This record gives sequence, structure tokens and C-alpha cells, in this order.
Amino acid sequence: MHQPTTTTITTTTLYTDRDISWVSFNERVLLEASGKSVPLLEKIKFLAIYSSNLDEFYRVRIPALTVLKKLSVKKDGTKKVYREKLAQLGDIIFSQQQQFGTVLTQEILPELEMQNVEVLYNKPIPQALLPQVGHYFYSNILAYIKVLELTGETSFFTENNKLYLFVDVNNDEEQHQYIVNIPSDEMPRFYSLNHDGKQYVIFIDDIIKLHLSAIFKGQEIKGAYSVKITRDAALEFDDEYDEDLAQEMEKKIAKRDFGLATRLLYDGNLSEEYLKRLTRALKLRGAIIMKGGRYHNLKDLASLPVHNASLENTKWPALPCTITQPFLLDKVAHEDILIHTPYQSYDTVLRFFNEAAVNPDAEEIFVTLYRVAEDSRIGNALISAAANGKKVTVIIELKARFDETNNIKWTKKLREAGVTILHSVPSLKVHAKIALVKFREGYEVKKLGLLATGNLNEGTARFYTDYILLTAHQGMLAELEQVFAFLSKKKKSEPEDHYDFKHLLVAQFNLLDKFTALIDREISNAKSGLPAVITIKLNNLEETGMIDSLYRAAAAGVKVKLIVRGICRLVPDASPNITVTRIVDRYLEHGRVFIFDNNGNEEVYLGSADWMSRNIYRRIEVCFPIYDEAIKNELRQIITIQLADVYDPVTGGGEDTRSQQKIYNYLSSKA
Repeated sequence: MHQPTTTTITTTTLYTDRDISWVSFNERVLLEASGKSVPLLEKIKFLAIYSSNLDEFYRVRIPALTVLKKLSVKKDGTKKVYREKLAQLGDIIFSQQQQFGTVLTQEILPELEMQNVEVLYNKPIPQALLPQVGHYFYSNILAYIKVLELTGETSFFTENNKLYLFVDVNNDEEQHQYIVNIPSDEMPRFYSLNHDGKQYVIFIDDIIKLHLSAIFKGQEIKGAYSVKITRDAALEFDDEYDEDLAQEMEKKIAKRDFGLATRLLYDGNLSEEYLKRLTRALKLRGAIIMKGGRYHNLKDLASLPVHNASLENTKWPALPCTITQPFLLDKVAHEDILIHTPYQSYDTVLRFFNEAAVNPDAEEIFVTLYRVAEDSRIGNALISAAANGKKVTVIIELKARFDETNNIKWTKKLREAGVTILHSVPSLKVHAKIALVKFREGYEVKKLGLLATGNLNEGTARFYTDYILLTAHQGMLAELEQVFAFLSKKKKSEPEDHYDFKHLLVAQFNLLDKFTALIDREISNAKSGLPAVITIKLNNLEETGMIDSLYRAAAAGVKVKLIVRGICRLVPDASPNITVTRIVDRYLEHGRVFIFDNNGNEEVYLGSADWMSRNIYRRIEVCFPIYDEAIKNELRQIITIQLADVYDPVTGGGEDTRSQQKIYNYLSSKA
């Protein structure tokens, strides 16, 4: 939202550092956990999101920065820059984690106690609960416990982001150290029970510590300290993999959790001597060693077993999309439909695929899938379509980070059902969210299409704000068919390839040039004394060429209005003509919107592409125009609401301009 954070942002003259900008975004998530108007259980979810985000940062970005530090040449000072940057990131994250602990222990847990719920965080388990806790340990937890002694010959590889205890034991006056797992992946992290009218919630970490004497029978327990190792999540592929890419992906994924360690997080009570012994035994040389608290993996707070509707957000039932014709496809054939998820029901998207699967005139279906839902109804509709004699072609992106395994599962399932499966070349991700259905009516072939800003995934559609356009615009869909023809070639564009895109903006072809031309036109209008405004909503703004174009526009007098959720390398203070708004709320802002004033004749585009180097240069992205004036006006209203979002989570100020509530109200009134 449009308010400062406490993080000090380090900038060069023109660009905020990418990673510092990202950790400032994660701090903004953390601030929401202490928001005055945020319900208590929602605050806990924001703490969990912060923790999960930070784990991914250490799995993805820290390894990249560490490699850059090693590869950089000493004499040009670059190595020093990366070393200082890593140190600065460490300081900022440490400060945030201190803030995390303060919010949890001094705000949230006391509020829970007022609700008669006591989470035993750094607290002993009451004597009256010990019989039930002991029964739970022996009947449930003990089945998953594994013990390994650390010796000079120990060969043990801690799994990524799994929890362990480092246990110091005195046996016959000799000290021995062991690693004991905390099985939080095999069972719930928390054990809940009621006693004397109060709910108690206990970490299984503490239950295991309490019963270590049952594991180390007859020995003296000197100490037990929680530790966690985070590992590099990068997957690298050579260009020669083609049809066997899925098999190669499975091999790589199997090794992912055995990547190089990037961080050791340890209980701050662990002595320096034992810390050195632990890092040697677990071969953690080169990892960032970070002092933490007694508990790690606090992303598990998302599953805290506390249920009270009065402590959660008021539900916003998904709004229906009114369909006047008996069939959705008939309605789309005559007018464009724009769906706003999650405010509006995703059922309309599902119906699009379901009707296409059984429509006797539908002959071919083409779809790109980036992150497939685990139990995808779209996937099942495509299987039905193939069974009903349709020619179905699906481009599944196997390199969608952390969704590779599920995408491979659906690759096999769809292929077995007779669906033609295509994958992108290893060095080029397909990030476009598109679908095309071809119908034969007599001798004529007509098309209906779906173009979206977010994944065709009914799971994430419940909490990602996105836009999905259903259209029969034949010019746009002819170009969409060209995109699928290109993807079917399974290789990068070559000079002899001829693709003509006048409506769509397609990365690798015309997207960069078209966006630059649209910005240049606003600059020209501003210099001619005409109104000139650029309004853009993105997840991330990182690519310096596009940032430079926005700086040029602002310098020429163009009003540049940005809504950027995450990374923003553009420096807002660089020009009084630039404003930047960040929105963090109950839903994850995900839709990309591009509006160019064009002297009052606005051009509006939606699409899958952030302005990052990877999106522009290393992915297939599709942005698409909005031609329907009613839909344009609807988008204009929504973006205006978001630009006015000035909610401050610390003071609670600006509550009446909290944009997501106002957007829901606006769409509800239209429904």
C-alpha cells in the first residue's frame, strides 16, 4: 500500500537494488500482521506468509548472490559489492525476524489468550496436561522419530527445510551428540487439547524435547536445540533435452532437496563450540549461519488449529457471472466477458472448458498450463474432450518452480488420455496464460479464446486477483493460433520465421518494441502539450530498459502511475511525476494492467508479463488488448480505486480507502 516501511532502501542513482526491494516487500507483509483492522487469525496467516517467503528467498536468491560473489573479479570491486550486499541483507532480515518475534509474542499470542487459547510458545507444558501429551507422544509422534549420532565418520544429509534437534547427551561421563528429526512433514506441527475450558496448542518440538529421556534411556540430557538447513532450489537444464524432458525433470527434482546448503538457522542458545561441531559434521561450509529462536519453520503457523469465525475476515462470496444464453460459449460468441477473480466466480472459466469438451462443433482445443491445480477440473475437462474426439494440445511448463512434480503428474495423465503434450525448450519458459477453441460451422472455422493474467488453476484463483478475458475477436484469435503454432515447433524463434502480431503483444516478438512505442507516444503527446498519462500495474518492475523509458516519460511531463506489489527497482523520488503504490491485503495482487492515455483515446492491455528481464527476454508471454468499451470502463474504475489505496497497517489510517473491499463492493453493485 502507499506508505513507507521501516526498511532503509539502498539505491544507486536510478535503480533500487532488486533484492533489497524484495525484502522490503516481505517486511510489508510482516507489517500486515500487526495491522489495526486485520482480524487476529489473519494476522497469523501473514506471519506464516512472511516466513514462507523468506525460506524461498534463501532457496532461490541467496544461492545466486553467493555464486556471483565467487565468480566476480576481485580487482573491479564487484566481489566486495556482493559481500557487502549479502551482509546488508542479513542485517535487514535479522531485524525483521526480531520484529516478527515481537509481533508474535507481545501482540498476537496475548490476544489469543484473551480468546481463551494459549499457544505454549517458549512456555513449559502444564503438569495437568502431561498424561495426554505423553499418550500422544508414545502413540503418534514416536513412530516417526529417527536418531543419528554425530561422530567423525557420520555421513548424514539434512533434508531441505526439515526440522531437527541437536541433542547433547552425557553417557557414562562421556559427551555424545545426536541429530533427532522433528517430523512436522509427516504429522501436524501442533497438538491441541482442551483443559478446564481453555484450548492449549503445543509444538510437537516441545513434546519431543520433553520425552527425550524415552529416546535416550538411562542417559543425561544436557541440552536440545532446534536447527534447520535451507538448500539451493535451482534446477539447471541443458538445451538438448526434448521428449525426455519430463524424465530429466524428475531426476533433477529428486536431487533438489540435496542441493548445496545456503543457510543454517539455529537456536541461539546453542554454544559456539557445538555450533562449530554441527557445521563440520553436516558439511555446511559456505552456508550463511544465522542465529534464530527456539522454533523454526513458522510458516506452519498457517495450520494453527484455532477456529473462530469472529477472528477471521468476513467472507466475500464469489459473485456470479450472469449468462443470459443457455450456453456460455454462445454468449462469448457475441460479446467479450472479463472475469475478475477471486471477486467473481471461477466457475465461468471451468464452464468454458467443460462446454468446449462436449460441444459437437468444437474440433480442436489448445491450452497453456503453467501451474496446474493438484486436482484440476480443467485438466479433467481436457481429458473428456480428448475422449469425445476433440484434438487437444496442451503446452505444460515443466519448469514452473516448485510445481514441477505436479505438472509432471498431469503430463502423464493427459498423455495417457490421448492429449498431445508439448513442452517448452529448456531455456525458454512458457508463461503465457492462453487457450483457443476452434469450431467448424459448415465450411467455416470460427474460434473462441481465453486470455488471462494468471494461471489456469482453480486453487490459486481463490486468493490471486487476476483477469480472464473470454473473446470471439477473430483477429486476436488468429494471432493466438500463431502463438500456438510457434509453441508447437518447440524451438526458439529464428529469422526465417514469420509471425504477424498486430493485436497481441508477444515476448520474443513484439512485446518490448510495442511497449516502448506506447511510452514514446505518451512522451510525444506531453511535449506537444497534450494530456499524457501511463498507468501500469505489475507484480515486479525490474528490467532497467523499461524503467529508463518510464524515467524518460516522467522527465518529459508524462504522469506515471504505478502499482507494483513486489520488486520495484524504479526509485519513486526520482521524479514528482511518478507515484508508486503497493497493495498488500487479504488477496494476492497478481493481475498485470497497462493503460496508455493516448490523448483521451485510451489503449488498455492485460497480460501475463511483468517487466522483469526473465519475462521479456527468456519467456513466452502474451499481453492482449481490451477493445470492449464497457470492460475498459470497468478496469478504469478498478485501477482508480487501487491508486487511491493509502491504508496504513500500523496506524489503521485510511480504512475507508482499502481497495480490495471497495472493488468487491463495486463489482457486487454491478452484479
